Amino acid sequence: MFDAIKVKNQCVEWIRNFFEENGKGCNAIVGISGGKDSSIVAALCVEALGKDRVIGVLMPQGEQHDIDMAYMLVNHLGIKHYVVNVKDAVEAVLNNMPKELEVTAQTRQNIPPRVRMTTLYAISQSCNGRVANTCNLSEDWVGYSTRYGDAAGDFSPLSNITVTEAKQIGYALGLPAQLVDKTPIDGLCGKTDEENLGFTYAELDRYIREGIIDDEEKKNNIDRRHRNNLFKLALMPSFKPEE
Repeated sequence: MFDAIKVKNQCVEWIRNFFEENGKGCNAIVGISGGKDSSIVAALCVEALGKDRVIGVLMPQGEQHDIDMAYMLVNHLGIKHYVVNVKDAVEAVLNNMPKELEVTAQTRQNIPPRVRMTTLYAISQSCNGRVANTCNLSEDWVGYSTRYGDAAGDFSPLSNITVTEAKQIGYALGLPAQLVDKTPIDGLCGKTDEENLGFTYAELDRYIREGIIDDEEKKNNIDRRHRNNLFKLALMPSFKPEE
């Protein structure tokens, strides 16, 4: 049985220890999308460090239909926040690509999260910060993240926590239900996470924790995604000359 309060308290202590060892007096910089993961990570950081050491960064690309959820979170936590619209930067990259190069749809989807991570590190470096990674175990398991985009960061509170468990932590933190239960949408192609993946997070989380899944096709889908995306979780391979 998952004990959300116990794990929340352990994570809060872990964040405090991280900052003691890797940035005493630094601020936590959190990209705020309005989704549950960034909300939970920001709330954990506030409990660990105090609201004066947590900075939220809202990064719409032009108009963001659910930006109100991001504002709800920063107002609920009472944290300082900045708004940086990444539309011009994303378009500048795309508009300056070589004309003879066919830019794929996947490339177009992954440029915004990489620009957002560049933005987070720019603010972090200017604000004595450490960037929070907001990915969870469920997403990492099937590679549902952008390498050097949302998969980057200096510390990761949720990388060993499934979606199901993270939601319980969100409630233990006292976050509004609208944020904890918000339907996960990647913000890139307009579909929900579960539509893109072909299975629900409940099915995935049960498979991760218990090894049980009823649908063989979904099992094969999960296994294939996990196998193909393990490189995202590994350190970059580096050549070492023989002595």
